Amino acid sequence: MAGDDCVRKRQSGSTATCKTPENEETQRRPESERSFQNSSNGWVDVDHVITRKMQLIAEAEQLKPAFMKEVDSHFTEFVNSLVAKSALLDSSSPASLFPASCAEKELHKAKNSRAPPEHGKIFTARRSLLDELFEVSHIRTIYHMFIALLIVFILSTLLVDFIDEGRLVLGFDLLVFVFGKFPVVFCTWLCMFSATVVVPYNLFVWWAQGYSSSSHRAIHSLFYGMLFTLFQIAGLGFGPTYVAVSYALPPASRFIVILEQVRLVMKGHSFIRENVPRVLSSVKDKSGTVPIPRISQYLYFLFAPTLIYRDNYPRNPTIRWGYVATKFAQVLGSLFYAYYIFVRLCIPQFRNSSQETFNLRGLVLCIFNSILPGVLILFLVFFAFLHCWLNAFAEMLRFADRMFYKDWWNSTSYANYYRTWNVVVHDWLYYYAYRDFLWFFGKKFRAAAMLSVFTVSAAVHEYVLSVCFGFFYPVLFCLFTCFGVVFNFTLNDRRKGPFWNVIMWTSLFLGQGVIICLYSQEWYARQYCPTENPTFLDYLKPRSWSCHVKM
Repeated sequence: MAGDDCVRKRQSGSTATCKTPENEETQRRPESERSFQNSSNGWVDVDHVITRKMQLIAEAEQLKPAFMKEVDSHFTEFVNSLVAKSALLDSSSPASLFPASCAEKELHKAKNSRAPPEHGKIFTARRSLLDELFEVSHIRTIYHMFIALLIVFILSTLLVDFIDEGRLVLGFDLLVFVFGKFPVVFCTWLCMFSATVVVPYNLFVWWAQGYSSSSHRAIHSLFYGMLFTLFQIAGLGFGPTYVAVSYALPPASRFIVILEQVRLVMKGHSFIRENVPRVLSSVKDKSGTVPIPRISQYLYFLFAPTLIYRDNYPRNPTIRWGYVATKFAQVLGSLFYAYYIFVRLCIPQFRNSSQETFNLRGLVLCIFNSILPGVLILFLVFFAFLHCWLNAFAEMLRFADRMFYKDWWNSTSYANYYRTWNVVVHDWLYYYAYRDFLWFFGKKFRAAAMLSVFTVSAAVHEYVLSVCFGFFYPVLFCLFTCFGVVFNFTLNDRRKGPFWNVIMWTSLFLGQGVIICLYSQEWYARQYCPTENPTFLDYLKPRSWSCHVKM
C-alpha cells in the first residue's frame, strides 16, 4: 500500500516525497490555506495573516459599492411596486372585477371625472432624510462644523463688545425688537385658528347634509361656495393683514401672523377640496350615508405637518419626548444663529449703506458681500423649519410620514430643486393648482399650468415679504417669475452630472446675495429717509435708489 511504501522509503533514508492522497490534496490547496494549516502545528505566519486580511478587506471594499447599488436598485423597485399595488387596491372599483369590455366602457367616463382623493398623495411611514444622514459620522461632522461656526460668531461678538465697551455685553436687543408685541400676535393667531376650526367645517357639514335633498343643487353649492370663498378672502385674508399693519407689528411678529394666515388658508382649501368629491360620489351612487369627517379628524389635520387632508394618516406607536425637546432646542439655537449672522455680517455692512449713492459698483460689491449671510440664512431656514419644527410637531402628533423635503442639495436642475426643497408646499401646489388647472383646461396646457403655479407661488412669497417688511420691492417676485421660469425650462431634468449641480448652487448663491442685499438696502433707506404723510405710491417706489444721507 501507499502508506507501507512511504515507511520503507523513510527507513531507507530516501528523501523522495511520498505521494499519498492526503499529500496530493495538500499540494493542490492554495498557499494561503496551507499557511493557516501550518499554524495548527504551532507555527503562525503573522505577516502572512495580516496581508491576507488586508487583501480580503480591500476586496470587500471593492465589492461593496456595486453590492449596495444593486440592493438599493432592487429595494427601490420593490417599494415602488408595493406602493403602486397599494394605490390600485385602494382605488379599485367593483367594475374592475368584470371582463375587460366593461372596464373599457367605464374608462371613458373616468377620464371626464375629477380624480378622487385616493389618487392623490399616498402617505407612508418614513423618516426625515437628515435624521438618517446624521447617523453617518461624516455627515454629523458637518453639523458639528456649523455649531463651531456659531461658537466663533458668539466669541467674536463678545470680544468686540468687550473691546468697545470694556465689559461683556449680552444684550439681545434685535431679538426683542423683531419679536415684539407678542400678545397681539397670540390673540390674532387664536382668532384665526378658532375661525378656521368653526367656519370651514360647519359650512361643509351644512352643505353636505342638504345637498342630496336639495332641488337646486347648483344654487345650493354656489351659495355655500361663495360663503367659503368670502371667509377665505375677508376673514383669513384681510383680517390678519389689517392687524399686522394697523398695530405696526415688528418683522418677525408679522412673519408669524402672515405665515399662519397662508397655512390656514391652504389647509381650509385642502379640507374642502378633498371632501366635496366624496359627497358628490356618494350622492351619485345613492348611498344612504354622507361621508362627513369627524371634528377630531379635522382638528388633527390643522395641527399635522401636512397641507393635504386625509381622514387618517400613518401613526407611530409612541412619542419620543427627548426627540421633541432636541428639535425645539435646535430651533432655538438656529434663532440665535440667525441673530449673530445679522449682528456680525449684515448690520455693519448695511447700516451705513445710505451714506453712499446708488451705483453699479456698490451694488455688485453689496451682492457678493451678501452671499455668505444669505446662504447661511437659507440653511438655517431649511434646518430650523423644514426639519426641526415640522419633525417636532410630527413627533408630538405621532405623524409617521416625515418626508418634508428630499435631497434638494443634489439637484442638477431647478425643476428638481423646486420639487424637493419644500415637499409640503410642493404637494399642495401640485395637487390643487397644477393638476386642477389641467383638469379644467386639459392636458395640452401643461406649460400654462406650470407658469400659473410659478406666478401664484411668486405672488404669495412677495405678498408675505411686502407685509412683513412694510414696503413693496418685488425682488423675489422678479427672481421667481423671470429667472426661476427660465431656469426651470432650461435647467430641466435632462441635465445630469456634477457640472449642473455646480451651476445650480452658483445661481442659488447669487440669488441669495441679491435678496439679502436689495431688501436690506431698502429697509435701511426707509429708516434713514422717511417721508412725511406717505401716499400709496411711496410704499411702491424703491427708496434705496434715491436715499442719500450725509453723516
